[in-house]
Amino acid sequence: MKLQGVTGGALLALAAALPAQAQNTAVMDAVTAQAVLNGCVAHAEANGQSHGIVVVDAGGHIMAALRMDGNGPGIVAFAEEKAYAAATWGFSTAGMEEGARNTPGFADAPGVVTVGGGVPIYDATGQHRLGAIGVSGEPPEDDIACAEAGIAAAGLQPRRIRQ
Repeated sequence: MKLQGVTGGALLALAAALPAQAQNTAVMDAVTAQAVLNGCVAHAEANGQSHGIVVVDAGGHIMAALRMDGNGPGIVAFAEEKAYAAATWGFSTAGMEEGARNTPGFADAPGVVTVGGGVPIYDATGQHRLGAIGVSGEPPEDDIACAEAGIAAAGLQPRRIRQ
């Protein structure tokens, strides 16, 4: 089959020439996003907490979301902002808070959120960023703990693991 003058064989040759990272097929799918969300909910319920939880893919698109009982819609909107920030920048919003203290102007950069609760999600090897989770509704340290519990429950990593 030809695609605008490019044969399937040429596409395969082009894909083989790309760096391994460019060929990465690790993506956030709906099953994984739901597993992360469910792990966060289990953690929250075990601790008598209620959160807004949003899981996004690497492009910041919502894959799963939940407003637990007792929270208004603003909680979910803030969780989404946290998730988008962590997906975009590749590190936690707690790290952004620290970065804003140490880097003039960083707090005003696009997509920066300086409140803990946004955590990137990497695959089980810690090498490929799949997306992020944003959690809001409790104190930042509890939001972070919930996010990390959700990631761990899905067998994934909350940060890149350097080799």
